[in-house]
Amino acid sequence: MVRVGVIGYGYWGPNLVRNFSEAPGCQMAAVSDLSEDRLAAVRGRYPAVRTSTDYRSLLDDKAIDAIVIATPVSTHFRLALEALESGKHVLVEKPMTRTSREAAELNELAARRGLKLQVGHVERFNPALLSAREGLTAVRFIECHRLAPFKGRGADVNVILDLMIHDLDVILSLVGAKPVNVSAVGIPVLTDDVDIANARIEFANSAIANVTASRASTSAQRMVRVFQPNQYVAIDFGGGEVRRVTRTGSPSEGMAALKSESWNLEKGDALLAETRSFVDGHHRGQALRGLGRGRATRRSSSPSGSSRRSRSAPAPAARRPRRGPRDRAP
Repeated sequence: MVRVGVIGYGYWGPNLVRNFSEAPGCQMAAVSDLSEDRLAAVRGRYPAVRTSTDYRSLLDDKAIDAIVIATPVSTHFRLALEALESGKHVLVEKPMTRTSREAAELNELAARRGLKLQVGHVERFNPALLSAREGLTAVRFIECHRLAPFKGRGADVNVILDLMIHDLDVILSLVGAKPVNVSAVGIPVLTDDVDIANARIEFANSAIANVTASRASTSAQRMVRVFQPNQYVAIDFGGGEVRRVTRTGSPSEGMAALKSESWNLEKGDALLAETRSFVDGHHRGQALRGLGRGRATRRSSSPSGSSRRSRSAPAPAARRPRRGPRDRAP
């Protein structure tokens, strides 16, 4: 049995507490938040869960095995560092930290202590992606569009760390090679930091990704289009629909022989799958990465027929994130 403590019960924390309460092999032990009203809501829904305005009481509790961090990004590094130093396994919501240097420090500390450190990249567990990725073995080009209306939440970092990071994680898992060159542009729209950005990423195996993210849109879209020899796959992360078009023969009279398939996934709980992977990783001694399959209803047919920079880099270049309004750390 893994005993879990959650730090942060604001926007995302309630979802995490609910899912860890439902995950097999897990006991939701304690929640910390600065707001007494939020903690009262925890006690009303989960009477057996201990609450505290002092997160250190969770770190000092020897009975707690793992800490889940769902606080403003500016606090992620310090809280994760203290949790690891206290001997706790850690699940930290994305983005892991503000800088790659901070992330590397946490990775090194977790490795030295023999602890599990997992980042909440929930799209890894999206049923639509899981149903399509098995056949994506020779990816050559990826196009991503992740657009959302402005919500204010996450505005303490730029749109790359707020939204685009989801697609960067998916892209890296599909391409299977290191990026060697990045060209990116981004501009502020509704905040003082980058709110819309586009990046072109070139990989060592010659694959290319074109990624757009915006938090200044009038409607939401979460689409990933993947191209490989003889095949095109479109994945709607929001609607759960997958469409796959495959060339089945040589072109005839200027028209290629194509097979078109599409399927819709039964809506699954990607966050519950993520929390279960964290718990399973503790039990099995390793973190899982969302390799299951979704259930689908399939249809098929076979008809015929600002500033820019470029450099070698591990991640898209964009304006360095500025600090937003001062956040109250737990």
